[in-house]
Amino acid sequence: MTREIIVVRGNNTLTGDVQIAGAKNSALKLMAAAILAQGECVVRNVPDISDIEVMSEVLEELGAVVTRDNFVGRDEHTLTIDTAGVDSFETPYELVSKMRASISVLGPLIGRFGEARVAMPGGCQIGARKIDMHLKGLEALGVEFEVEHGYLHATTPRGLNGAHVVLGFPSVGATENTLMAAVAAKGETIIENAACEPEIVDLANMLVEMGARVEDAGTSVIRVQGIGRDEFHPCDHTTCGDRIEAGTFLVGGALTGGPLTVHGIDPSYLRMAIVKLREMGCTVQEGDDYITVSREGELRPVEIQTLPHPGFPTDLQAQFMLLAACADGTSIITENVFENRFMFAAELARMGANIVIEEHHSLVRGGRPLQGAPVSSTDLRAGAALVLAGIVAEGETHVYKIGHIDRGYEDYVGKLRSLGADVSREGPYLNHRGTVRVETDA
Repeated sequence: MTREIIVVRGNNTLTGDVQIAGAKNSALKLMAAAILAQGECVVRNVPDISDIEVMSEVLEELGAVVTRDNFVGRDEHTLTIDTAGVDSFETPYELVSKMRASISVLGPLIGRFGEARVAMPGGCQIGARKIDMHLKGLEALGVEFEVEHGYLHATTPRGLNGAHVVLGFPSVGATENTLMAAVAAKGETIIENAACEPEIVDLANMLVEMGARVEDAGTSVIRVQGIGRDEFHPCDHTTCGDRIEAGTFLVGGALTGGPLTVHGIDPSYLRMAIVKLREMGCTVQEGDDYITVSREGELRPVEIQTLPHPGFPTDLQAQFMLLAACADGTSIITENVFENRFMFAAELARMGANIVIEEHHSLVRGGRPLQGAPVSSTDLRAGAALVLAGIVAEGETHVYKIGHIDRGYEDYVGKLRSLGADVSREGPYLNHRGTVRVETDA
């Protein structure tokens, strides 16, 4: 974890325009999917964040060559991933332990080799996040698992065959791993109770560009006609915009009044968040690939329940808890996805917020002015929300453990400064290029 901190001097200012990066939660899985292509894929609009660096290391450990296009005049958000030389199906613990999303190589490795040996991911700051459903989905396709010395060893003694898979919960990770194996199986696979997130659609689109046959991605029932492991070809794909980064900046605009416009995002990705912003008294305007938020009156209280897409996203829960803490009245927020996500509330309370937690419900009594204080990021989204809290707080806020933020937000401080915030990174730990040396978390 970087020893730098983010220092925020409250000035209640966020206004202007900001370009949203490609979706972290999509790009990571697109990189994993390239394993199936056995050649050189180009993935565009990839954010320059530490999680992407870790996934690049995972692929390189397998034998891939991953390069980011940083040549003058070229798009630095483009990755070229050459998987022709992938000759290993084992990912070591030291990489998987850095980032839990690296488990997403399980499906494509099975699809390519019919075998995989992947280190078991550890726990997570925001909950247990077990991989049982990943395994059950793959087992339905004929995969057999053994756990040996902390590793999952997957084999397909009877081949990879299409099946009717019913997920117990619309898990994004389980849907993705099952999908990336099913496209290489023999016959038809139906994935029922599948996740419907935009990132699932993005992954399916790339798989189709590689030769796969996938229908109805983005609905609760995905249909796949397997094409066999040797029929995939490389592709050139552009990652969709990051709806959570967009939602984070929209919350910033709602907090300070804006107007603030996020560009590079499909408003349909944030339908429920937009509904809640309007309920809280904000004006929201939508275009084909932008959203503008502004506010003149007081923030109103709200009731929110996190649910799988198209419900309210758990990854925006902390940001909206901050909004609720600044609202005129009492809000109720219910967390239905990750059991430990309310750890953020204790940090926000250090800044003066009045929040009572009862199991998976939080009662947020708004109206108290926030005060600057030393706080720590408990996870990626909480860290981003704490920086926003500092912008509307009285005095100075120091945010620690900012390696969490670096995992998912490209140049977060720079973007906030461009919108008028008085925020900076401070600390001695810079590399020879003058940029932050970051160590990522699981």
